[in-house]
Order: sequence, then structure tokens, then C-alpha cells
Amino acid sequence: MTRSMGKITLVRRIVQVFMLVLFCLPPLLAGWGLAGLFAGGDGEVQTPAEGVFFGSLSSSSVGGVTLFDPLAALEVTAASRGLLAASALSGALLIAVVYGLVRGRAFCGWVCPVNLLGEGADAVRRRLGIAVPERTVPRRAKIAVAAGVVALSALVGFPVFELVSPIGAVNKGLVFGGLAGSATLVAVVIAELLVSRRVWCRALCPLGGIFQGLGRAGQLNVAIDHGACVHCGACEAVCLADPIILAPALSGEDTLVRAGDCMACGACVDACPTGALRFRLGRSRRPAGE
Repeated sequence: MTRSMGKITLVRRIVQVFMLVLFCLPPLLAGWGLAGLFAGGDGEVQTPAEGVFFGSLSSSSVGGVTLFDPLAALEVTAASRGLLAASALSGALLIAVVYGLVRGRAFCGWVCPVNLLGEGADAVRRRLGIAVPERTVPRRAKIAVAAGVVALSALVGFPVFELVSPIGAVNKGLVFGGLAGSATLVAVVIAELLVSRRVWCRALCPLGGIFQGLGRAGQLNVAIDHGACVHCGACEAVCLADPIILAPALSGEDTLVRAGDCMACGACVDACPTGALRFRLGRSRRPAGE
């Protein structure tokens, strides 16, 4: 069955594509090509790094301000025995605070290119009628994976996830032409098609584990009107994070989806036929007696 795209999902898709394009613009505007290729002539041209914005999802510079992916910052700090520059640490803290205030895993739902590919693979699997389990690995496993990645980085002396990151395979591959993480990316797509629904994003991605921890403080939340909910299951069928995170709200135990795993993707809001779900700012207390 073909699903129509809701308004929030359409906006999210535009943002996902825009983020891919955004990182490709600096080399193109500097007269270079994509994938690390030089496309200029014999004359002198500026390097892409000389512009206002340049970098990748792991590390970027915006107007001279360094921004660092929190997991990459933890890995480098562990690998260098705490010698990461203060500017990089402050850049990682800025990213953590911004996403933490909005919704930690909003990065996964609105920015990460692997999630975009995963949604595409999900659509292909549905079209082909391939049935896979809803979950094979607990969703909180990615927090342990994140801790393991940082510990291993400290042990071997370099940031290990950056060598195998499927996020880097898409983002850095487009911009710099790097192949690191390509094998992981292929494995993620195959697993999405044939093994389990969203197994990488839901349960294994260490960066997702970091943002899951931040997500409990997020101020952008899905709220439910219990009087309008008809318990049709439409929201659970489209949830990108894991339908189980909707259970407290759907059962009447809560008025918000509080789980740190919520990506604020809006898929459930789009799918609800009665308008019982909507985004709301702020985190109200749980209902009395819960």
C-alpha cells in the first residue's frame, strides 16, 4: 500500500535534502568539484575551507566557529587523553545544547543522511512485500555501543567510529570523496531491507545513542488528545524510532511522548486520522497519580 506524504514529512524531506546540498556548496562555490575533485583551471582559486562555511557533519566551521559532533568530540578527547582543543569542545557543547533543547534525535530525523536512505529502503521493502521483524535488538543498545566506541577510541588512540561511520560515507563521500564507512553503509541498507526494520538507526548507531541521552530534555514533544484518539494504530505503523515509545501516551498513562528516542519526525502526527497527535513546546508533568 502506498502512503501519501504528510505536510510535516514533506518539510522534513526538504530539510534532509537541503542539508546534503548545504555541505556540497562550499567546494562548488570555490570552483572545485564534488567528491574531492578539483574542477578549476590553471588560475589561482580559493580553497573551500576559506569560505564562511565548510566541513562535514562530524566537524564544521561556521563563520570561524568550530562545530563538533558530540560523539566525535568524545572519541577524540578519549583518544588524545583529554587534549582536544577548547574550541572543539565548546563547539560540541553548542551542538549538544541546541539539539538537547529541541529534541536530541531531531538530528536523526531531520539531518542524518543515513536515516534518509533508511526511509528509502523502508519504502522499497514495503513495495516489494518483504516482511522483516519490527525489532531484533533493544533500542537502548546504541547507548552501550556509544560507550564502547569511546572506550575503544581511548584504547587504540584514534576515533574508531569515524573510520566506519555510514554517516561519513554519505556526507564526507559527497564532499571530500572519502570511502571510509562505505562498507558499513552498504551493510546498513541490506540490514534495513532484509534483517529488521531500522535496526541501525533504532538500535546500533552510537551517535543516535548520544542524542537519545540528550532527548529526555527536549522541549519539542508530541502531545496526545486522548479524547480524539481512536487507537487505530496508524501512528505506530509509521514510527521511525520504535512504536513502543508511543505506548505510555496511547494507553492514557501520559499526555506526551517523553522517550529520548523520539526523533520529532512528525510521521505519527501526519498519519493520525483524527488529529489527536500534535507537536507542543514544553514538557508538562505526568498526569497526577502516574
